[in-house]
Amino acid sequence: MKQERVVIENVNPQLQCGAYYIKRVVGETVIVHADVLGDGHDVIQAEVAYKHESEKSFTQLRMEHLGNDVHHAIFKVNKQGYYDYKVEGWVDNPLNWQHGIEAKLKDGQIVTSELLDGVQYLKVLQKKLKGKEKEYISDLIQAFQDKDKYETAVKEAISKKLHEMFIKHPLKNLVNSSAVLKVYVDRKKANFSTWYEFFPRSTAVEEGKHGTFKDAQRLFPKISAMGFDTVYLPPIHPIGEVNRKGKNNTTKAEEGDSGVPWGIGSKHGGHKSIHPELGSEKDFKDFIKKASEFDLEVAMDLAFQAAPDHPYITSNPEWFRKRPDGTMQYAENPPKKYQDIVNFYFETKEYKKLWQELLDVTLHWISFGIKIFRVDNPHTKPYYFWNWLIEEVKKDHPDVLFLAEAFSRPKVMQQLAKQGFSQSYTYFTWRVHKHELIEYVTELTQSDMKEYYRPNFWPNTPDINPYHLQGANESMHLIRYALAATLCGNLGIYGPVFEYMVSEAMPGKEEYLHSEKYEVRFWDWSIENKITYLITKLNHLRKDHPSLQQTNNIRFCRIDNDKLIAFYKWNDDRSDEILVVINLDSYYAQQGMVQLPLGDLGVEAGKPIQMRDLVTDNSYLWYNEWNFVELPPSLPFHVFQIKK
Repeated sequence: MKQERVVIENVNPQLQCGAYYIKRVVGETVIVHADVLGDGHDVIQAEVAYKHESEKSFTQLRMEHLGNDVHHAIFKVNKQGYYDYKVEGWVDNPLNWQHGIEAKLKDGQIVTSELLDGVQYLKVLQKKLKGKEKEYISDLIQAFQDKDKYETAVKEAISKKLHEMFIKHPLKNLVNSSAVLKVYVDRKKANFSTWYEFFPRSTAVEEGKHGTFKDAQRLFPKISAMGFDTVYLPPIHPIGEVNRKGKNNTTKAEEGDSGVPWGIGSKHGGHKSIHPELGSEKDFKDFIKKASEFDLEVAMDLAFQAAPDHPYITSNPEWFRKRPDGTMQYAENPPKKYQDIVNFYFETKEYKKLWQELLDVTLHWISFGIKIFRVDNPHTKPYYFWNWLIEEVKKDHPDVLFLAEAFSRPKVMQQLAKQGFSQSYTYFTWRVHKHELIEYVTELTQSDMKEYYRPNFWPNTPDINPYHLQGANESMHLIRYALAATLCGNLGIYGPVFEYMVSEAMPGKEEYLHSEKYEVRFWDWSIENKITYLITKLNHLRKDHPSLQQTNNIRFCRIDNDKLIAFYKWNDDRSDEILVVINLDSYYAQQGMVQLPLGDLGVEAGKPIQMRDLVTDNSYLWYNEWNFVELPPSLPFHVFQIKK
């Protein structure tokens, strides 16, 4: 049996009793709350103990009692990697003694005996101190035992000075501790990134040609100038020739059809090879290096699936499952059929070799300088496989980030994030109406998801041409980008179809007609328009304003018009505060009265607040809690910087 008097419960944040770690990026804080209580009326104290995995000892941080036995503290994470943290509580006899003396003195009692009782605590304190502080305690020990110094002893016994010494050098009795919990700290890009996806095979300077890495390099100045920091490429590997898909997803390819990049593997190689028409390994390394000169990181697609003629089919047939008739089972997601793809059989008895090979694939591209992977369909592979792979990669490559491409059931997407994915795709692509957006963003930022699920908002992808963008006008494209850019720290678009408003769809489907998934397209990459201008404006505002570089610090503001959405965002120290108002109607001007969150702003009604529109550079003085706004579809958003 263990003698314990202190109960520690409801330690937050934690996920499922510590089964999964919470997430932060370098420089963020962890706000810890816990119920810490003891029997009777003794003074209970608590602290958070935390340390980085590279450190041997814990740093202790005293928790503040908020009332009702709830204790609170905040610690900052300054290094990448794992931190351990726990809550400790104890009966604090010196403080309990001091509190008791204070109560008896208020009641007019003589406390000579209590002063003698306190000597034991002073002697413990004396051993921890040096210099004048130690001399002060030595004098108190004498005074507590000298009846002639009673008045001095009483005064010092309840002094703030002695109280602070007891706080700084606690005597911990009957210490109890919570379970040790973990937080994983990524580099800042996990929380703030701006992605641009394009197909390098569609970057040729001459129509009818297959683009190369060298062709694609000429896009870097434009992409960088627009404020993007991540260039994401669909798979760059050899494309299967057996069961190759034709244009518009036809099941039979015609002569010259380029096939689907996600159908990986052919006689030219597999997951560690490069499609010969894109260039050589040297060309790809040059591509990565050139991107870095424009402050762009290259994100690769990690698609763990194979074409029917992938070299693995011959070298490791045990990694695939055949049907009773001996044929290979191709991938399906009814009614969709992927005849050009076969899945790995993760239940194979040789799963360890399969896992190791897929890890080797990942490490192969990391050796090229890749630090970001967009993972295709991770929900179709075992969750614990991803946990293992990501852990193995992070051991030696903590800068590597993984984006989970999984538009699946909520708990499936959440599970992938818990298993270690750095970022996750979301339902934003389909959230159009005001109530849907507020409900979804509130879930992401106010529930437990804020501790582990880092959303990445994409208005479109090569797989998804949402109905609201099909045939949509310029204003709708601006609205969707403005929402993604201001609601979420991470965002991405698939271009140039987004900014060029190329949105013709397959009839009745959320799929692009003449999709680049199935054919090489030719684009005039020199085109600039209003959308490219405002994307650039918003991206640079994101870079300049810390409040737009995160997701969780957000409060929706009341505005009595369902076509207008308004929200307030801030950074942790509130040195940067933003109010965003967006017109969700792509055809008509909308107006309304927006309520400023004066309490959060720390401003009294009637005091002038300067509102500078960072898009137009116009400034306004608002004096009231409620203020009029009107937004036309031609410029459907305000991004106000708040100056008090």
